[in-house]
Amino acid sequence: MKTVLIVAAHPDDEILGVGATAARHVSCGDAVYAFILGEGQTSRGAHREDTGKEVVDALHQNTLESAKAIGFRDVFFADFPDNRFDEVDLLDIVKAVEEKIRELKPQIVYTHYSGDLNVDHQYTARAVLTATRPIGDYCVEELYAFETLSSSEWNFDYSAQPAFCPNVFVDISKYYAQKEKAMQCYVSELCAFPHPRSLAGMDVLSRTRGMEAGMERAEAFMLLRKSVK
Repeated sequence: MKTVLIVAAHPDDEILGVGATAARHVSCGDAVYAFILGEGQTSRGAHREDTGKEVVDALHQNTLESAKAIGFRDVFFADFPDNRFDEVDLLDIVKAVEEKIRELKPQIVYTHYSGDLNVDHQYTARAVLTATRPIGDYCVEELYAFETLSSSEWNFDYSAQPAFCPNVFVDISKYYAQKEKAMQCYVSELCAFPHPRSLAGMDVLSRTRGMEAGMERAEAFMLLRKSVK
């Protein structure tokens, strides 16, 4: 049995990026956890305080309902300000991730691609890379970056960072229905097609990634580091 940790910036990123692969891990007997760094939704008003606590609480309840569909062992929230991670000391985010890694001791970690358009995704990726650096008696053996609909594919500025280019494809044909059920729990986050963060958008991406690797459906990742001891 492996311990798997998904570190995501916002509620629903853990499903969009790695939901079906997480369900596959669960089916194999792995203990899968999600750590959501940002509170979600508070960037949608002019000011963070414009969004009431009840809105965030409802979103987090959606997360817990979604987690049941996948089979997460537990979900944790850090409540950093939504789409304002650049206003937080990066060290504070790193320490939050380090603490969760010390607690859970995961062998496998999934997180955002550092070239995503969303600033919170970028900071999450940097924090995870720092927190999982192979120093001393480190536990993380495999580190993967996932793509996130409406962020990975919307970063058209490739001058500083190349586009998401996966080199690992996971067959999710048997687990896609769980991913779809989990995403349907996020009633405030789903959009109508052709917005990519939609059920139809998820369907298109899973089939596209599947075609690239000779599968019916796939989730795609960039392998950032794999340690063979």
